[in-house]
Amino acid sequence: MAVLTGKKAPSFKAKAVVSGGEIVENFSLDQYLGKKYVILFFYPKDFTFVCPTELHAFQDRLNEFEK
Repeated sequence: MAVLTGKKAPSFKAKAVVSGGEIVENFSLDQYLGKKYVILFFYPKDFTFVCPTELHAFQDRLNEFEK
């Protein structure tokens, strides 16, 4: 798989959870273009090893992301 770090994400719309739990039915990265930093996090599926491990790591470092 090619390294995607630093590459522009494609335009898309999807259901998403944002801002501490708000569920957005039609989320689009385009709405944040040039306005904010965005962390886009995907995981393979629920109840897999990466899901709890990575999500807890993000939560543990939330203060660092908010700086």
